[in-house]
Amino acid sequence: MGAVEVEQFLTHLAVVGKVAASTQNQALSAILFLYREVLGSQLEWLENMVRARKPERVPVVLTRDECRAILLRLDGQYRLMANLLYGAGLRLMECVRLRVKDVDFGYRQIVVRDGKGHKDRVTMLPDSLENPLREQIERAHSFHEQDLSEGFGEVYLPFALAKKYPNAGREWGWQYVFPAEQHSTDPRSGKIRRHHIDPKRLQRAVKQAVRASGIQKPASCHTFRHSFATHLLENGYDIRTVQELLGHSDVRTTMVYTHVLNRGGRGVRNPLDCRRKLIRPRKPQLPPGLIHHHGHGVGEIEAAHPGYHRNPQPLCLRDFPQHRRRQSPRLRPEQQDITLPVFHLVKEPLSLGRKGKDPLRSPGLQKGRPVGMLPYPGPFMVIQPRPA
Repeated sequence: MGAVEVEQFLTHLAVVGKVAASTQNQALSAILFLYREVLGSQLEWLENMVRARKPERVPVVLTRDECRAILLRLDGQYRLMANLLYGAGLRLMECVRLRVKDVDFGYRQIVVRDGKGHKDRVTMLPDSLENPLREQIERAHSFHEQDLSEGFGEVYLPFALAKKYPNAGREWGWQYVFPAEQHSTDPRSGKIRRHHIDPKRLQRAVKQAVRASGIQKPASCHTFRHSFATHLLENGYDIRTVQELLGHSDVRTTMVYTHVLNRGGRGVRNPLDCRRKLIRPRKPQLPPGLIHHHGHGVGEIEAAHPGYHRNPQPLCLRDFPQHRRRQSPRLRPEQQDITLPVFHLVKEPLSLGRKGKDPLRSPGLQKGRPVGMLPYPGPFMVIQPRPA
């Protein structure tokens, strides 16, 4: 089978099989490994192969209420681990492999060692998790003391640190924050050690909490990291800061979390929500006997007629002694000291200025065409001009 047959096979996977881009790349890598490492021959460059396209996926993001509902349905160390995923933006394995020396309570930060891409970064430590995290570290310390008394207590060290520092595996700072409940045998060295907790246990606990909360989104442990970044951007933090907390090399990777800030449809307001309810203007009906020969009156209506406009300087009922004297049986003393907005009753209708401002807030009104219904709930005061 030569290069032509390999191209036909990989094209068949993409065109007929409708496989994902990762599946086609895996098949290509397996064929190249077979030819180069096993058969010892070089395969020609595949130029005519049809590549499967990798679609752009939008990450699943939970709201704050949804995150809270899921976290409340977790117990014990699973709740603490899920809180670290959401509160510090950790990946699943970064949380599971967290060591005691990387938790800094003094600076309120967590140092992520050997993260994705073999990079270290510093992220935040939530203040609300300080006491639970201290209790978890004390629990891990009791396990470590017990293992030392039984002749164990050594933990796995990355790379060649075990050869460089032979006794570092027994030190307390290198122990896992979330240790396993039982010992296990290292398949590489054959030593019996206490490894970190199995990540599948946290995944199962989060999956059950999602189902119990009734959330229909396909949420997982990594969804808390997506929600962490999105909620920081919603709070107004700079995208460069979020990029450093997440450990992204390119800011374009962080910009994928801005899709939620667009409010759906690039932030455009839906025309269906912009419809205004058409209301016919009606003249307000004032209670009888409240407008006197001096033109002072008070009433309570649902909307203001175009014939009224608001005075920017509010007046008080006690400024009109005649009105207060005649209305004293109807108004209590505390009602007479209330400052009410004032409307002037004019004979001709009013129209807006050139800028189209609210007639209830704009002092520059002009006579002319009517302006329609001006909603303003009462009570208010009416000043009627004296007859000429």
